[in-house]
Parts: sequence; C-alpha cells; structure tokens
Amino acid sequence: MPSIIKIQEDSLEIVVAISKNIPEFHNPHELITYQERLKNVPSIVLVAYVNDIHAGFKVGYERDGYFYSWMGAILPDFRQLGLARQLAEKQEAWAKAKGYPHVTFKTRNRLKPMLIFALNRGFDIIEIQPKDTIEAYRIILRKRL
Repeated sequence: MPSIIKIQEDSLEIVVAISKNIPEFHNPHELITYQERLKNVPSIVLVAYVNDIHAGFKVGYERDGYFYSWMGAILPDFRQLGLARQLAEKQEAWAKAKGYPHVTFKTRNRLKPMLIFALNRGFDIIEIQPKDTIEAYRIILRKRL
C-alpha cells in the first residue's frame, strides 16, 4: 500500500517532539527557544506526515530582513521518501509569495547529507565559519527564489 504524505503548517509542540527523536540533534531546542525565535516575525512551521504519523518538520522565519530556514529534520524511519524536498519546496514557495528574494540557512560540515541536499537544490555556499574542528565548521548557504 502506498504511503499517504501530507505537508502542512502545524504546531511548535509537534516540532519539538519530533526533534527529540532526531539522532543528529545532540541537544534539541526546547519549546521556549522556538517561541523566542519566532516571536514577532513572519514565520512558517511545517510538519510532514506519513500515513498520519509525524515524520519530519521545517521551521523558518524572517531574520534581519531575509528569510532564514532555521531548523528541519526527518525521522530516520521516514528518510528517502522525498519529505525533505517537499518541506523545502513548500517553505520556499511560502517565502517567495511573501516577497523574499532568497532563502538562507546554516548547517555544520559534519552533516554531509544536508550539504548535498542543499547543493542539489541550487543553494550556493556563501560563507564558512571556522570552529574548533573541521567537522564543526558552520556552512552558510543561500538560494535565489
């Protein structure tokens, strides 16, 4: 039976619950952190469902006049279904409709699948922020909408 995939705006509480089960997140953000980041700025909170089960999320908001795709992840059991692409497409369409000329995000050098995903989606590396180890370097990427 094929999976039924749904991408919709949803609550931060669901995002926090999902993030606690993402193995790459060593110290996932608490609800208050999300609330503080999104307070008084345009934002979008998307959740992916597979057969009505929470499978992943993507959160973005306006930051210093541009659209920042802040947090996103897919639970391991639901990877390779195209959920990250669908979440990104919906978020980018929302940002474009709101008049943002591009979307920016930051990742870590150790998260190779995220880097590959971004490059395959047309993002350009615009900055590298050195840290204590090469794996911890932050990589900032931007895509014109």
